[in-house]
Amino acid sequence: MLINDALKEFIFDCEIRKISPRTLKSYRNNNLRFFNYVKQEFNIIELEEFSHLHIKKYFRFLIDKGLTETYANGILKCMRAFFVYCINEEYVIVNPCLKVSWQRVPKTLINTFTDLEIINMVDAFDYLNYLNARNKTIIAFLVDTGARNAETCGVLNNNIKDNFVLIKGKGNKERQVGLSSELKKIMMKYNRIKDYYFKDKVINHENYFLSNTGLPLTVETIEGVVKTAGEIAGVRKEIRCSPHTIRHYFAQKQLRNKLDIYSLSRILGHENVMITKIYLQSIKDEEIVNMSIKTSPLTSVRGGKKLIKGNYSGGVFLYM
Repeated sequence: MLINDALKEFIFDCEIRKISPRTLKSYRNNNLRFFNYVKQEFNIIELEEFSHLHIKKYFRFLIDKGLTETYANGILKCMRAFFVYCINEEYVIVNPCLKVSWQRVPKTLINTFTDLEIINMVDAFDYLNYLNARNKTIIAFLVDTGARNAETCGVLNNNIKDNFVLIKGKGNKERQVGLSSELKKIMMKYNRIKDYYFKDKVINHENYFLSNTGLPLTVETIEGVVKTAGEIAGVRKEIRCSPHTIRHYFAQKQLRNKLDIYSLSRILGHENVMITKIYLQSIKDEEIVNMSIKTSPLTSVRGGKKLIKGNYSGGVFLYM
C-alpha cells in the first residue's frame, strides 16, 4: 500500500475521532516529513518496505541537524500513532516503532517566574475597560488553574461552576480544577464588565473569554496577553513569558505548597505521574531541603507533645 494513501486514511480516522486540530496537524506534518525523508534517501513509497532501521537513521539525521531529543521523541510519538492505525487496519504486521527506543532527554531545570513577578503580571491590567479586565482575568486564571493555552481558549460559560472549572484537555478528556476565592473575586468583576460590554451586541459563541468583537480567543492572542503582562511587570529577560511558563510556575508552586504529585498530575491533565515529575525535578536541591524540614516526620509526630522516655508499648512511644 502507498504510504501517502495510508496517511490520508489515518488523518481521516483522526478527524472522525475528533482529535484536536493541533494534534492532527502534528500527526500529518511530522509523519509527512519522515515519509519525504525515506523517499529521498531510500526511494521507499510502499508501507510494507519500512523497517525500524529507517526510523533510527531518520533520528540520527535529526540529531545531527542539532534538533533536541525532546523534538525527536515528539516525532516518534506521531509515528507510533500512525503505525498503530496501520496495524489495526492490517496494512502491516509488525510495528517498526516498537524497536525504536525513546531518546534520553537530559535533565533540565525549568526556570520560571518568582512570586513577585506573578503578582506584578496579574496587576499589570486593571478594570477600566473590557479588554483590561479580560486580560487580568486570563493571567489570574492561568496562574490559579495551571490550564494549557488551548484549554483556556476553549473554556465555555457553562464550564464555570461554583467552586471549580470543567476543563476539556487533550483527547477531549475532561477534568475538574478548583477555583480559589482570589480568582473568583477577579472573575466576578470580569463577569460584570463583560455583561455590560456585550449587552447590546449579538454574541454567537459561548466561550468564557472573548475578543472585543465577541469571537473566541486564539492561542496567539493569549500568548500576546502573557507577553504584554510580562513586559509591564518587568519580568527578567531570561524568563520566557508564555502561558506554558505560567503552567510551570503553577506546578512548582503546588508542589512547594505540599500538594502530592498524584493529585497535581490529575489537575494538570497528565496521562501519568512520570510527566509531572519533570516539574519536581526542576525544583532546586536547596528548596527540597527546606521543604523537607518543614514537613519533618519527627516534628509532625511529636506535634508539640513531650515524649515520655522509656515508656514504650506495642512498638509505639507514649506521649503526654
